[in-house]
Amino acid sequence: MQVTQVAAEGLVRQFRIVVPAEEIESRVASRLEDLKARVRMPGFRPGKVPLPLLRKQYGKGVLGEVVEQAVDEGTKKAIGEHELKPALRPEIEITSFDEGKDLEFAVRVELLPEVPPIDLKAIELTRPVAAVDDAMVAETIERIARARQKFRAPAEPRPATKGDKVTIDFEGRIDGQPFEGGSGRDLSVVLGAGGTIPGFEDQLEGVVPGERRTIRVTFPENYGDAKLRGKEATFEIVVKAVEEPLPITIDDALAKEVGAEDLADLQKEVRERIEADFKTASRLKAKRRLLDRLAADYVFAVPKGMVDIEFDAIWREVEREMKERGLTFEAEGKSEEELKAEYRAIAERRVRLGLILSEIGTRHEIKVEGHELQQAVIAQAQRYPGREREVIDFYRSNAGALEALRAPIFEDKVVDFVLQLAKVTDQPVTPAELMREEDEEETPASGASAAEAKAAS
Repeated sequence: MQVTQVAAEGLVRQFRIVVPAEEIESRVASRLEDLKARVRMPGFRPGKVPLPLLRKQYGKGVLGEVVEQAVDEGTKKAIGEHELKPALRPEIEITSFDEGKDLEFAVRVELLPEVPPIDLKAIELTRPVAAVDDAMVAETIERIARARQKFRAPAEPRPATKGDKVTIDFEGRIDGQPFEGGSGRDLSVVLGAGGTIPGFEDQLEGVVPGERRTIRVTFPENYGDAKLRGKEATFEIVVKAVEEPLPITIDDALAKEVGAEDLADLQKEVRERIEADFKTASRLKAKRRLLDRLAADYVFAVPKGMVDIEFDAIWREVEREMKERGLTFEAEGKSEEELKAEYRAIAERRVRLGLILSEIGTRHEIKVEGHELQQAVIAQAQRYPGREREVIDFYRSNAGALEALRAPIFEDKVVDFVLQLAKVTDQPVTPAELMREEDEEETPASGASAAEAKAAS
């Protein structure tokens, strides 16, 4: 078997491999000899079947197996002799072969790049943090109380006003035809709460129990169901009840209603919940800033094949979302080519960050433990009540799905490790600033599925 490197450009290596016809024939003859001892054919004793007959019966199948094995061995030899680290499965093309002739094939290997050394202790970051004050706790508890606000019929019947709860039956039509989800019974609408299509609640003001009324609205352009966006609809409604809100009370009774021991206990729970939310938001922003710093400071060539895989996954999601929301490239103000270029840059960033994180994790022996992966599987199963066993069995039998759970756990462990070593300075900000999603932070962080799958393997 002769292995010759024919090209080396960037991260790509190409080889020409030749397996002599004599070697192929020798392997075929050896395989047929093995079969001879096992094959049973009418008219022949075990082990006495003539080789010509075996070759006629099984020759093509054996030859195919031999060629496949020779290609596999040749590819491994090329990779091993040149000490290569493939990024993806090598591309193989048989360029010349016929029975009795030499086997020639080409192998193209795309390599993992050398990640530059990273001085984790030299990384400097700011981490936004916000404090929880009494006013925030009080505001949150007030929202809890309002969400549980009770209503009752007024002592004297009167027309509905803002703040009232109106219970209706309704039948909706578009162009005179009923539409899916357009009809219902006993719908409760709190006027002014903004829980319905814009304009719907306004037209319920002034209704009284027993009244029939026609309401005309236009579905907004960003409505969830793309088929209804911008459509004008008519609703025939029957008012069944008008109730006025009772004063909200924030006391021990409210606390017990939501599972706390008393108001002080509820205040403590709310404060801890907000603090946990702030801590999560603070960590996520610190993580994003870390990834931005790594992406800016460590630029190196990445395998095109890995970028292709990442880009294809991103673009499928973009197309799915655009279809669901009824969007077009014209509406986005960019051509398909421009958007693809932007998302390809995101894909390249993801792959590069994945390789960086994988290198850090490997260098510092950071691993996803079995119990961590098991907890992730259980968390997924709990999202599907009644189907927990089905979900667990799915992950046990699907290595790819399990790897998809492992990747974000690995990423988070590496990020936390780096943040412990880096120089991180807390930056006091307001709660609104901490929780705000800034436009410049919308670029996906890592999503380094391809790189981490490679690292894990």
